[in-house]
Amino acid sequence: MGLGVRWTLHGDGRTPAPGAVVRPDERLSWPRTAGLGAQHVVAMFGASFVAPVLMGLDPNLAIMMSGVATAIFLLATKGKVPSYLGCSLSFVGVAAAIRATGGDSATVTGAVFVVGAALFLAGLAVQRFGARIIHAAMPPVVTGAVVMLIGFNLAPVTASTYWPQDQWTALLVMLFTGLAVVGLRGFLSRIAIFLGLIFGYGISWVFDQVFGKINSPVGGGAAVDHWRLDLSGVAKADWIGLPSFHGPSFEWSAILVALPVVIALIAENAGHVKAVGEMTGDNIDDKLGTAIAADGAASMLSTAVGGPPNTTYSENIGVMAATRVYSTAAYWAAAFFALLFGLCPKFGAVVAAIPGGVLGGITVILYGMIGLLGAQIWINAKVDLRNPLNLVPAAAGIIIGVGGVSLKFTDSFELSGIALGTIVVITGYHVLRALAPAHMKEASGGAGEREPLLDAGTSSYDEGAAGR
Repeated sequence: MGLGVRWTLHGDGRTPAPGAVVRPDERLSWPRTAGLGAQHVVAMFGASFVAPVLMGLDPNLAIMMSGVATAIFLLATKGKVPSYLGCSLSFVGVAAAIRATGGDSATVTGAVFVVGAALFLAGLAVQRFGARIIHAAMPPVVTGAVVMLIGFNLAPVTASTYWPQDQWTALLVMLFTGLAVVGLRGFLSRIAIFLGLIFGYGISWVFDQVFGKINSPVGGGAAVDHWRLDLSGVAKADWIGLPSFHGPSFEWSAILVALPVVIALIAENAGHVKAVGEMTGDNIDDKLGTAIAADGAASMLSTAVGGPPNTTYSENIGVMAATRVYSTAAYWAAAFFALLFGLCPKFGAVVAAIPGGVLGGITVILYGMIGLLGAQIWINAKVDLRNPLNLVPAAAGIIIGVGGVSLKFTDSFELSGIALGTIVVITGYHVLRALAPAHMKEASGGAGEREPLLDAGTSSYDEGAAGR
C-alpha cells in the first residue's frame, strides 16, 4: 500500500454491503468520502474547540495543526491505523499550572514540545523492544493513578475560574451535556460536547436578552458587569487569514510539570491501536511503536509553531464504529477540511467567544471523565487496591496531584501537583516493589504482562462521547 494514499473502490462506492466494512485501504465514492471526512471534523469539534481555549492557545492554529498532525500520522502508519489527531485535553491542567506561576503561551508550548519529544522517543523504544518495556515501567496501577490525578487536578480550574462566571448557565449546560451523553444515540452521542457548546451559546444569548449584563468575575479576576456572550471579536475578525504563530520557550520548572502527561498519551495510543485492530479484524499491534512516535512527532511540529499537542481521538473511533467505514481516505478528507477551517480567523473568533459559564458546565463533566478513565484502567487490568503495594503509591500520588501539594528545594525550584504526584506514584511503586515480600509482588499484577496496558486505553473509545 506504499504510503497508504492509494485506495480501491469498495463495491459500488455507495454503501457497504450488509455485514461488510470499508477497510482502511478501500474507499467509497469521493463525494461520500468527503462527506465522511466532514463528519469526522464535526465529531472532533467539541474537544478540539474547548482544549485550546482552556489552554489559552489560538483555536484556529489548533484546528489547522490537527489536520497536519493527522496527515503525519496517516503517512507514518502507512494508512494501516485510521485515526484523527486532535488537541489533547490531558494538557489543560499542565497549561493552567504553568500560567499560574507566571508562564505564557510560549512557556506552555515549550514544555509540551518536550513531552512530544519524549513521546517520540518512547515510540522508537517500543518499535525496538516491544510494548513490554512500557508495561514494565508503567504497569496499570501506575498508569491509572497518573491519568486520574491529571484529570482531577483540573477541578479547581472549573471551581474558581469558569463556574463563578455564570453559575446558572453552567448548571444548565452541565445538565444538558450529561443528558446528551447518556440519552442520545449513534452519531449524536459522539458529539455531545459539541452540542453542549451550541446549547450554551444559545442559553447565554437568551439570558443576555432577558436579564441584561451579569456581574461576575471574569477569568478568576474581580467581578465586573459584562455580557455573557460577547461576539464583538467575531465582527472584527477576517474571513481569511493565517492563525497566530509563535515559537516555544523552555523552562525546567514548566517541563517537569508537563512531562508526566506522556504516560497518559502512551496509554491513549495503546488503547487506540488495540481498539482499531479489534474493529477492523487486523492485528496491528506491531504498529503501536509507530503510532506513538508519529503522535510525538506531530505534537513536536504543532508546538514548535505555537499550537497545542495532539492525540488520537475517541469521537472519531465512534464515527467509524457507527458507519463501518474505516477508510483512511475519509481521514485525509477530514485533515483537508481542518486546514481550511484553520485559515478562517472568524471561525476562531467564534470559538474564542465561548462564555465562561458554558465552559464551567462542560468542564465539570469533561475533567471528571478524564480522571475516571484512570479508574477504568484499573478495572480493565483488574488492579487489586487491597494490596498495599498498589494502594500506597497510588493513594499518595493522587492526593499530592489533586491537592496541589508542593515540595520546595530552593527559592527558584519546587515540585508540585501533577509533576510531584506522578514522581511519587512511579518511584514509590518501583521502590516498594523492590522491597516488598514475594506474595505482594505476585498479587500486584506487576510488570511482565503486556496485554493490560493495551487494553487500558480502550475504555475511552468504548464510551465514545468524551473527548481527549
